[in-house]
Amino acid sequence: MTDIAFLSACDLARLYRSKKLSPVEVTETLLARIGRTQPKLNSYITVDAAGARAGAQAAERRFRDGAALGPLDGVPYSVKDLTNTAGLRTTMGSLVMKDYVPADDAVPVARMRAAGAVLLGKTTTPEWGHKAMTDSPLFGVTPNPWDLTRTSGGSSGGAGAAVAAGLGPIALGTDGGGSIRIPAAVNGIVGLKQTLGRIPNVHAADLFANHSYIGPMTRTAADCALMFAAVAGPDDRDPYGARPPRPVAPLPPGTLAGLRIGLAMTMGNPCVTADVEAAVNASVDALVAMGARVEVLTIDLAQHVDVFQVIWESSLRSRLKELVEKSNQPIADSLRQHIDGGARHNAVALAKAQQLRTSLYRQIEALFAKVDVIASPVTARDAMPLDHDPLGPIEIDGRKFGPMRRDLYPYTWTFNLTGHPAISVPCGFSPAGLPLGLQLVAPWDHDERLLDLAMRLEAVRPWAAKRPPVFAS
Repeated sequence: MTDIAFLSACDLARLYRSKKLSPVEVTETLLARIGRTQPKLNSYITVDAAGARAGAQAAERRFRDGAALGPLDGVPYSVKDLTNTAGLRTTMGSLVMKDYVPADDAVPVARMRAAGAVLLGKTTTPEWGHKAMTDSPLFGVTPNPWDLTRTSGGSSGGAGAAVAAGLGPIALGTDGGGSIRIPAAVNGIVGLKQTLGRIPNVHAADLFANHSYIGPMTRTAADCALMFAAVAGPDDRDPYGARPPRPVAPLPPGTLAGLRIGLAMTMGNPCVTADVEAAVNASVDALVAMGARVEVLTIDLAQHVDVFQVIWESSLRSRLKELVEKSNQPIADSLRQHIDGGARHNAVALAKAQQLRTSLYRQIEALFAKVDVIASPVTARDAMPLDHDPLGPIEIDGRKFGPMRRDLYPYTWTFNLTGHPAISVPCGFSPAGLPLGLQLVAPWDHDERLLDLAMRLEAVRPWAAKRPPVFAS
């Protein structure tokens, strides 16, 4: 059971084709494992056991008849509960939406179905993905599988915890300000926030000002590349997804000679822990050993946190205020504070924030005139305690600093606004035994380059064999 639970999607595809393993056997194993771990980990809001069994049986028939659809046929996966799944409830992690059943799939879900992947169910998220910790009045708390007293991150914390704990090899998460990369980092898996539009997001409330992405979360870099290939591609319903990606030359095999890496250990935040710095440097050193050159960058992105805050809180208030009031259901205090915060931002403040979003894009583009890839931590420390106030000050090495968005993860939300692709890959562990993440960022449409770099890093600094001790068996 344990061995099957921690097989990669690539391994599963190979074993299915060689008839050494069946989609039904794998799906039954994972459903049993989810049921056994759910009381402690609580990573799923909805388990679609009947649908998963039907999907696995259909995949098994295709393999038997020689009619397999593609590289994900029969591979189990999960979907974060912010993302539409036709006929399967999508709660947004909220009591307000606890009975909502969409009529249609989000584009990447439809593409996963078309590729023959088997949907296990929906993973937990804080309400409307509003924070970097995963808990809500609807389902309770999803802890970190490496330490049940720590958070699984957010807002794709359920997906990150599930993949790390062997409850499905791959998952679709969403990322509005770091919500794929932060859980990937603190759970010790891979998470890609792609170039804006490479994976269409047609259900975004504001397509033209969109900064929210649906993307892959996996245990291995190869699985991330496999999943990205299955769900990426144009869709005319998304103005960013309608354009063809710019062609990007692949990196030469066997060497990174000529690749320029800009290393930013901080981005305006006061500090990182010594273990974060050491882990990030070790991964960058591995890239240097392959031929890359490193330049230290000095960037202050934390100073622009208000740009994100104005856009984010204005959007939450416009979308949710009336809906929440009509429902008369309880919501998290932190979500209510963000909705109320939207009232502080007038039209001029919002317009100014959108203009500053353009300035941020130009600032990052100027950096890419000097370097090919930006490397940084994903977070300034390891996973926060479960009882941390998401709007309160954070603690780093025993010292108090400011709020999470500014001082813990200024590395992530900027690239939601600018549209550049960014990937989180495991890079080490803190003294408490908690995973740490390295972020790599590239110019628009260099998604495949990031995936290539992640696979090369994984080859020399492997991570996928490591398993959370609480759920290793």
